[in-house]
Amino acid sequence: MPLAQRIPLIQPFHVMEVLAKAQALEQAGRDVIHLEIGEPDFPTPEPIVARAQAALQAGQTRYTAALGLPELRALIAAHYPTVARPNPERVALVPGSSAALLVSFALLLDPGDEVLLADPGYPCNANFIQLFGGVPVRIPCGPETGYQLTPELIRAHWTERTRAVLLGSPANPTGSVIEPELMSAIAASLRHLGGTLVVDEIYQGLVYDGPIRSALHDGDDVFVINSFSKFYGMTGWRLGWLVAPEAYVDAVTRLCQNLFISAPTVSQYAALAAFEPTTLAELEWRRQAFQQRRDFLVPALRQLGFQVPRVPAGAFYVYADASDLTDDSQGFADQVLEQTGVALTPGRDFGDYRQLEHLRFSYAAPLARLEEAVERLRQWLV
Repeated sequence: MPLAQRIPLIQPFHVMEVLAKAQALEQAGRDVIHLEIGEPDFPTPEPIVARAQAALQAGQTRYTAALGLPELRALIAAHYPTVARPNPERVALVPGSSAALLVSFALLLDPGDEVLLADPGYPCNANFIQLFGGVPVRIPCGPETGYQLTPELIRAHWTERTRAVLLGSPANPTGSVIEPELMSAIAASLRHLGGTLVVDEIYQGLVYDGPIRSALHDGDDVFVINSFSKFYGMTGWRLGWLVAPEAYVDAVTRLCQNLFISAPTVSQYAALAAFEPTTLAELEWRRQAFQQRRDFLVPALRQLGFQVPRVPAGAFYVYADASDLTDDSQGFADQVLEQTGVALTPGRDFGDYRQLEHLRFSYAAPLARLEEAVERLRQWLV
């Protein structure tokens, strides 16, 4: 039987192909250093695991309300600074940040509506938009704009079909963070243009060179998405949240009821421990470890011949310009994996803009493994 017309538009997540090749080499006895996958190498903090075990022992395994446990929604809201603190009723717990993006676009898009987003960017975003008949408009963004959209770029690409702008801060794959003044200016521009601002903040806790600031500071009409996956180390627990404008809460509830019934119950009870002081202290130590890794990897890559025009201010990625070394990042990554056992993600996963000249390095790996990876690359490039 024929597939729906939308299916050919949905592109594969190529990093998973890299991971599969790397795992095949490991099964054959090779030592592979994984710098391709966007997953923290730290385990879920012990207080979170213990809270999940307690929930299982107590039989807390039934559905929750569609928007999640009220006590967890209240904790999430209270965790934001006072000036940006949302009403907990605006917080919807969902099965990961991907679900939050799906709910947002289901709310906002009719077929043919356009969404502006930066290129390079997280590969699944365009697929989420197209799933609802929307049109992703990728706007090339280089180091001169911090790999992010600006009010000027938004105005230049705005059409009568534009419905929303999607930002990531900190961003995947570049690790760039939108400065507070710029975020405020973008939010103001969207109000003037009559569009909606959606901000993906799933790496929000992993910021290294400045204060952590949510787009919720810039108005209660912004859709803000976050997750327990990256900062909290709960990738496999599949739990994220959406802070929606108050006028959309009823529609969000109806979508969650129908699409998910509710987010995973045990994951929700486990996440109650994510905000305990002992957990937050552990997470701060991990944040500092990620910063130490970044501060090693960026100059090391530059010494190897990669260009890193902007030091990533957040997340755990370096999006390196390899144009002095190759004009085929896919082939380069394949050779590096086969010949050195270092797994990297080529730029094809993150958009069209200069994809053949870029590679993403994830520093979600121990410092000693990063040092070994750099040494392997150094010997291979000689």
